[in-house]
Amino acid sequence: MKRPSVIHWCWYNFSKLTLQAWESVYFNPRYSGVENIPATGAVLMVSNHQSHLDPPLIGSGCPRMMNYIARDTLFRFKPFGWLIHSYNAIPIDRDGTGISGIKETLKRLKRGQIVLVFPEGTRTRDGNVGKFRPGFSSLAVRSKAAILPVAIEGAFAAWPRGQRFPHPRPVRVHYGPPILPDDARRCEERELVEEVQRRVGYYHARLRQRLTGDASPRRS
Repeated sequence: MKRPSVIHWCWYNFSKLTLQAWESVYFNPRYSGVENIPATGAVLMVSNHQSHLDPPLIGSGCPRMMNYIARDTLFRFKPFGWLIHSYNAIPIDRDGTGISGIKETLKRLKRGQIVLVFPEGTRTRDGNVGKFRPGFSSLAVRSKAAILPVAIEGAFAAWPRGQRFPHPRPVRVHYGPPILPDDARRCEERELVEEVQRRVGYYHARLRQRLTGDASPRRS
């Protein structure tokens, strides 16, 4: 993919505004830690994966244009494939071993762009954070990208596996402080993966507590 054209930028931002309006009615999203997102440079966002809503909800809170890794099966239905491609989706096979997808991800990171990945590899079955696969760490180190841990909560309640359409539910997203390239490079792969998973799990737990508190009856 070449650098975004003016038309692409306009389409992306118009769609983002439209999506934000819909999300505000359906999910009342609240974002925290937006100031932690670097204004420039390569960023690999690493998030837990709750539902199909995660990419648009996480992207809506980010002030920069984002790229997404999506499994290649989502591109088989041509109209939908064209749509997510226009939103910077990168096709990659389910196991994350597709060479072309990895190369394209590296290209975009080396151009100083943001890429969102879900290292659990699939949507959660119970709303909790699953075990992270290690592939994202080498992407970050090779591209010299900052790793930005992200947590999302509420999207599982809104659209869990097996449910045909999403239901209105509040959603919260937190962007944590980034792990800078020099710090990531000094870590062993296992250590880095465990640290990112620990941070995402911590932020997720805080968001869950916050949502529970928001839903609690207030005393008069």
